[in-house]
Amino acid sequence: MKASTIAQLKKELQHRNPDELLSLCLRLARFKKENKELLTYLLFEADHEAGFIESVKSEIDEQFTEINTNSFFYIKKSVRKILRNIKKYIRYSGNKETEVELLLYFCQKLKDFRPSIKRNVALSNLYDRQLVFIEKKISALHEDLQYDFGQILESLK
Repeated sequence: MKASTIAQLKKELQHRNPDELLSLCLRLARFKKENKELLTYLLFEADHEAGFIESVKSEIDEQFTEINTNSFFYIKKSVRKILRNIKKYIRYSGNKETEVELLLYFCQKLKDFRPSIKRNVALSNLYDRQLVFIEKKISALHEDLQYDFGQILESLK
């Protein structure tokens, strides 16, 4: 089965009544955890972006405390998993400010992490790539935000 384009789906959804749309959304949410998470964000957290950011930050804190520090192999796997989750939350939000703020927070946590990531090339490279990525994203923001986030970025370098 080939998936339809977004335009085709949009056209078809316009012809459905609200009850059918509700049942389609609920059925979609049942099949994949990401669909359910996105629907939760859209319904409950999209209006409160600051609260969403704080909840994601607390989840990041919790994930960093659970990292197995016995070897850098486990640390790398855990850090990549945390970054993957952050990117997923960024996709849900779609807000550039949220993206920069969460990535800066991730880099801050990674910089403060013990044992130091400087002792591992892969983790250092991941950290450096995130800083370059953040720098590109900051340039697309409003001037005031560029300055504020730029200050934080400089402290991380």
